[in-house]
Amino acid sequence: MKSKMKNKIQSMLFMLFSFSLLTAYASTKSELEREIEHVDNVFFEAFNECDVETMSTMFSEELEFYHDTAGLGDYQSNMKATKALCERKLGLVRTLVPGSMEIYPIKDFGAVQKGEHKFCHTIDNKEDCGVFGFMHIWKQTEKSWVIHRVVSYGH
Repeated sequence: MKSKMKNKIQSMLFMLFSFSLLTAYASTKSELEREIEHVDNVFFEAFNECDVETMSTMFSEELEFYHDTAGLGDYQSNMKATKALCERKLGLVRTLVPGSMEIYPIKDFGAVQKGEHKFCHTIDNKEDCGVFGFMHIWKQTEKSWVIHRVVSYGH
């Protein structure tokens, strides 16, 4: 009888220990995840403030921007559209949908970031928002991370 009870206690302790290890592992972010989260925050802080100069340095000059309704754009067309958007003074604000971001390494190149983000602005005293999917291919250069490819969808 004592042996069965001892085995049950050992099994429970093992499960608790395994669960705590799994939880600790899952809550630990990799260096890559921290870096991409940081550059994402820097980029969209610039976006929210219409800091076109900062945004222009964070896009690769070889940018390809795939948008489900606008089509394919390059660096020049994207920067022109960004400037025009800011000139409209819509007060557009991007927030990342919590828990939606996934980040994966690309060997000897950079990283894939995918997730959902919400864009909001006020029209006639009403908040107008939309949630859209995105995928960024980040390229790691000697100096910094730049957005090399964008896929924006669900509009």
